[in-house]
Amino acid sequence: MTKILFVGLGIMGFPIASHLLRKYKSISVFNRTIKKSEKFKKKFSDYKVNIFKELEHINEHFEFIISCVGNDKDLENIYFSKNGLSKNIRSGGYIIDHTTASQKKAISLSNRFIKKKSYFFDAPVSGGESGAQSGKLSIMVGGNKKKFKKIKTILDVYSKSSVYMGVSGNGQITKMVNQICITGLIQTLAEGINFGKKNGLELNSMLSAIGNGAAQSWQMDNRAETMWNNKFSFGFMNKLMVKDLKIIVEQSKIRNLDIPITKKILSKYILLLKNGHENLDTSSLIKLLN
Repeated sequence: MTKILFVGLGIMGFPIASHLLRKYKSISVFNRTIKKSEKFKKKFSDYKVNIFKELEHINEHFEFIISCVGNDKDLENIYFSKNGLSKNIRSGGYIIDHTTASQKKAISLSNRFIKKKSYFFDAPVSGGESGAQSGKLSIMVGGNKKKFKKIKTILDVYSKSSVYMGVSGNGQITKMVNQICITGLIQTLAEGINFGKKNGLELNSMLSAIGNGAAQSWQMDNRAETMWNNKFSFGFMNKLMVKDLKIIVEQSKIRNLDIPITKKILSKYILLLKNGHENLDTSSLIKLLN
């Protein structure tokens, strides 16, 4: 039996863990808010779900530990705090982390797990809540190349693509590229949608005309209509994008890289947060246009 511990049953973690449970029939879970763990167990009562209420109570040696939490600080707390999981990591164990975090933290965790003769993979995801629910996430992975095949069997359960990107930290760098590209696209899509609407175009005809050409994108296919109709209560939240873009800005400083458009769009997302829209989908950038 494959022994899996899943840490973090949030918007992304909950559906990811559910795919693993359906595949392997048994899973252990930990979430800081115990109600989420209880909700997960209740929803999948036909399967074996073992709930851990406190980190210090987790003393089993799991083959795979998979985490999907908030940020660098959360990762440090989960793995290397006084009661962190690193105490009971088995030799030869695999740690797969889907958190969007800094390259520095990914490298640090990997190096410390190497000393424990286990393997850490930074494996941030793209595809949003819908991708997690459908099991069609795109995953970018940094870590030990020889051991990647071992974790790919796990990743295939809930992804349409998992690509090895190189040494530890490269998964996070790839996610940064992903977010840079996405935010620029959302901003220009917002401007285009707003421009067409204010000039009297009909939505379906407009999308039919441009959606099969060079302007086509996932964002257009999945967000153009909701942007047009001012609906944003779903998807990837603005507050999470702000977190991701701040990580990117810090990385750009380390490498002395110029990312003027990304910085500009970060300022727009910060404005959305100040306006009380932290939980809206990132396509709500259109709300800032006249």
